[in-house]
Amino acid sequence: MVLPIVAYGDAVLKKKAQEISAGYPDLDKVLQNMFDTMHNAKGVGLAAPQVGLSIRIFIVDASPYAEDQEDEKKQKELANFRKIFINPVILNENGQPWKFNEGCLSIPTIREDVERMPNIRIKYLDENFKSHDEKYDGVRARIIQHEYDHVEGILFVDKINPLRKRLLKRKLTDLSKGYVDVAYRMKFPLKK
Repeated sequence: MVLPIVAYGDAVLKKKAQEISAGYPDLDKVLQNMFDTMHNAKGVGLAAPQVGLSIRIFIVDASPYAEDQEDEKKQKELANFRKIFINPVILNENGQPWKFNEGCLSIPTIREDVERMPNIRIKYLDENFKSHDEKYDGVRARIIQHEYDHVEGILFVDKINPLRKRLLKRKLTDLSKGYVDVAYRMKFPLKK
């Protein structure tokens, strides 16, 4: 089922999400709804807080980025990069920081350059609550970092230059009120 995506300004997006246990009610349904919602909105990642659930889960499907890669190995990595991250913890970020133009399903129509580290190590549980400790780089690391920020209560606009964020203030307020043209269902916190 496609769920409405929570828009910028909703308190759930600024709250650090809670860990879940293996007995979490209807977890399979939650995950399927998240994938349905992400694919419907043409996203490459979605965190539970973006659908109003303050729990430490995010999903990724980087296949839309695969065709943009010239390197065949990178193309294959992204085409097959579909994962579920439960109770994730980024253990390490390193390398030379690089900028990339990011967007967010909760902040449609706004894109900004965000600086992130190119390499990460993350520990997480999969949908069967099996533990993983893995390293990622490049675009895969960036998608994970963006979604991980959501479960930490951080949005990509929190990482941009403060002056630039002030310049976006009106656009962000308008977005919270629902003054945006978007092709997927959203829940706007300030809509009257």
